[in-house]
This record gives sequence, structure tokens and C-alpha cells, in this order.
Amino acid sequence: MALGSGGMQAGEDLLTQIFTARGIAPDDIERHRTPTLRGFLPDPSIFADMDAAADRLAQAVLSGEPITVYGDYDVDGATSSALLTRLLRDLGADPGQYIPDRLLEGYGPSGEALVRLGEQGSSLIVTVDCGAMAHEALAMAHDAGIEVIVVDHHKCAAENPRAVALVNPNRLDSSDEAASYGHLAAVGVAFLLGVALLRTLRQRGFFADRPEPDLRGLLDLVALGTVADVAALHGLNRAFVAQGLKIMARRDNIGLAALIDASRLNRAPQCSDLGFALGPRINAGGRVGESTLGVRLLAGVDQAEVRDIAARLDALNEERRAIEADVQEAAEAQIAGQHNRAVVVLSGRGWHPGVIGIVAGRIKEKTGKPTIVIAFDEAGEGKGSGRSISGVDLGAAIIAARGEGLLVKGGGHAMAAGMTVEEAKIDALADWLDSHLARDVERARASQAMLVDLSVSPRGLQPDLVSLLETAGPYGVGWPAPRVAVGPVTLVKADVVGRGHVRVIASGADGARFKAIAFRAEESDMGQVLLHGSRGRKLWLVGRAKIDDWGSTPAAELHIEDAAFAD
Repeated sequence: MALGSGGMQAGEDLLTQIFTARGIAPDDIERHRTPTLRGFLPDPSIFADMDAAADRLAQAVLSGEPITVYGDYDVDGATSSALLTRLLRDLGADPGQYIPDRLLEGYGPSGEALVRLGEQGSSLIVTVDCGAMAHEALAMAHDAGIEVIVVDHHKCAAENPRAVALVNPNRLDSSDEAASYGHLAAVGVAFLLGVALLRTLRQRGFFADRPEPDLRGLLDLVALGTVADVAALHGLNRAFVAQGLKIMARRDNIGLAALIDASRLNRAPQCSDLGFALGPRINAGGRVGESTLGVRLLAGVDQAEVRDIAARLDALNEERRAIEADVQEAAEAQIAGQHNRAVVVLSGRGWHPGVIGIVAGRIKEKTGKPTIVIAFDEAGEGKGSGRSISGVDLGAAIIAARGEGLLVKGGGHAMAAGMTVEEAKIDALADWLDSHLARDVERARASQAMLVDLSVSPRGLQPDLVSLLETAGPYGVGWPAPRVAVGPVTLVKADVVGRGHVRVIASGADGARFKAIAFRAEESDMGQVLLHGSRGRKLWLVGRAKIDDWGSTPAAELHIEDAAFAD
């Protein structure tokens, strides 16, 4: 598809088709094509408890109270913690940070930790990316006279925990308008709290003799947390990510800049880099290293320190990959014994709990079913992490299983969940999930289809087509990159590179050739066809069109998701 003067209208028509296919009305396409905060940001007051949270936080700022930001150990928790830390510093406060140890403390706030922070002087604690289901911990804090604001996005129970405020669009008592923002990551909710806080301080004359912080400068953190937490990239999240990438390119956050350098990115980060290069390195700290590394990096102010932390996170990420490979091999060996369950439940003693979420995601992709991976310790207590498929609300199921007495702790959102389970109840949990979700899984899998946005001849797979498609980004969950079908083609070459990736060179009848790659596909049926099974037969290849800029002249390549014989 050449986009010369005669092709410009075709290009516009293609973009309209892409936006329409993603549910955007024709008269709203322009707003989504250039997503800005002005176009998408709601009044924060639509969220329950938002004004109460902003008022209490403003009181703490005005009076100089000690504040602690208590975050989760993943990227969303680290970015949320860093965002509030940096904002409060700009307002003259000196907040502390607390990130629980994944192995020793587990997910979410513990009552003991909250009380201890209060005893150490914090009169106000703000939990971010956790706390929505921490009823017992927050009750302990309340009884000890410690005030807590909860900023979260995870599923909630019918009864809200005891806190000064619970700011969460997924509260069951949210208005319909607030609930429409349930796809926000916690860092997005924290940003909205920042908007409400500045408005409250402005109304109280706080900025009469001091500059008001520019919240837009923190959008790089919002973009990173949103993409890394696999939040749906529609509506406000599109604006967060589109504008956040612009801020990130300025390299104002020295910690993020150091991480970009440690990730060996020699250009401004793209949306995919947030999920595949930067996010995993921050996560590595909480998974196999030190849980505080992420927030210390992202809120850091010392150039030498953040460079050291970025290098440590890069090394930990390599260590995480090796551990993950061992756990994945052991977990995959159990798949055959699942007896065709609707939900795959895999467990083992000695598995590193820091990688089970990644392994669950990998096996979910391989099986096409919701998957839970549980690591048991020597005492028989298991830490579990689950990943779901579109159309199956795993977080709600885990909360229900907890209510049935099958779990010690549990929560999450539609596509991911975490839990603590006793080894003696593993079979009962697997049976319950199988019966509870079988119909949803069957319905979701039956409705799955690989939708294609456009088809082109091999010669049509050109850099200008890729550039045109990129203008409809950023792409991610909830706003998928356009799928392109290319064919018919004959495979000139196919081999395995890296960790089981299948690389091919394809040729069309028009004489055009292009490179394509199918990631982690070596052992799949599709991978075997690409490597050995085509025998000269013509194929259609389907996937995402990307720019290959390794050579002196940029070329288009295809990241293959499926293949079919043309005959």
C-alpha cells in the first residue's frame, strides 16, 4: 500500500475503519486520534471519597504532618508511589515510602506494618495499588488511631474497609460515571488524586506565594504504570500513555532515563518498550531482588544512585529470566494432568513466588485458558498468581473463592489475581474454579476469533503503511494494534532464533520479500508448520506490521500471530 497523493484518502479511510472497529463513533474519531488530557480527563470529584482524600491530604501538607506512601511491589505500585512522593515533595512535604517484601510479607498492607509506621511517627498513610480488600489490616490501623487513605483499582467487596477514604473506581457503590473508569491502573487513580489535591490547595490559597507543580510532568510515570499493569488502553488511558511518552522522551525523570539507558534503548521509548523493556526490569526488583528498588529509582534525585539502581535492576531481570524458565518447565510438565479443566491450576514446592505471575501468563497464552500458578513453601502455604482470558473475570472468582473459605487471602481484577492458599485445599480450589468458571471459559473460548483489519500483498507491506497504522496508537490491551494479513507467500527460509522464536523470510508472486518472526512459537503447531510443514505450499501470514530498522534502510516486517495455507 503506497501512500502517495492518490493514496492519502485511502489512508484516511483505513484509519477511520480502524477507529470504528474499536468502537469509536465517527464524530469522536478526532478526539481519539490525538488523545489529550483536556479531551479525556474527568472531574476527580465523580469518584467516591475523592474529595475526602484530597481534603485530608491537603491538611497533612498544610500542617507538615509526617506522611508515608505504602505501595505494592510491582510496576503499578512503584509508579503510583513515586508519583505521590514526587508530588508531595514539590508541595514541601517529605513523605516516606514503604514497599512490602513479596516473599516475607506478601501482597497488600499488613496491620503490623501499618501500626509500626504509625509508631514511627506517620500520622497519615496512603496505600497505592493495594488496600481495597485489606479489611483486617485497616481495622488494626484504625484501632491504633492511624489514618489511612486507600488509592486502588482492584476488585472490592460489598463492605468497604475502614479508612479515611477509599478512592477506587471499582468500588461496588461507585456511580455509573465513576465505574466507567474501572480500567484505570492505580497510577492513573493516583494522578487523579493529585489533580484533586492541587485543586483543594489552590482553593485554600496555598499557591499564593509559591509555584504550583505541573502534574503533566509526572505523566511518564502514569504511562509506564498503565502499560506495565496491562490496563486497557482506551479512553483516558490512551491520553495518559500518549502524553506520557512525550514526557518520557524529555528524560526529565533521571531514574527513568537511567533505566532507559540500562535497557539499551537508543531512541525515545515507544509504548511496547514500557511493557517489554522497562516494566520487567522494575518488576525484577520486587520479584527476585529488593522490593524498594523500583520506587527508589523512579523517585530518585541522585544521579549516581539511580544509575546504580538501574544497573542492579537490569542484572536482576536476567536472573529473573533464568528462574522463570525453570519454573515454567516444571509447571508445563503438569499441564497434561489437568484433565481438561476450565481453569489450569499448577503448583509446586520450591518454586520462586516472584515469577509465578509471568509463568501463569505464558501458560495462559499456550493453553488459551485462565491459569493459576501456586508456589508452596515448606510449611504448605502457597502464594498464587493467576492470569485470565478475555471474557472471564478471574478476580471476581478469586474473591468468591475466598468467601467460600478456600483461600486465606485473595483478590485482583478481571485479567489477573493473586491469592494465598493452604496446600490441603488446592484440589478443592481447582474443583471449585472448574465448576464456577466452566461456562464462562467455554463461552469466551467459543467467541474467540482472530479479526483482521486489512490484507495486503507482500509488496504492500511497506514502512509508510506501518507509519500510517502507528498514528492510530498507542496500542495495547483494549486497543489492539491492527492485524495485517499478508499473502499469498512462499517461505524462502525458516529457522529458530533466541528463546524459541521462529524467523522466516517470505516471498510473494510479485517478487517482494519481507522478514517475519513468530515469538516463542518453536514448539507450537504453527511454529512447526513454518519450520517444516509448508513444503512449498503458499501461506497467508497474519500479525502486526512493524519497522525493522537494523539495516541502513528501514523495512517493514511482520510479527506473526497465525498462519494458514492459501489453498
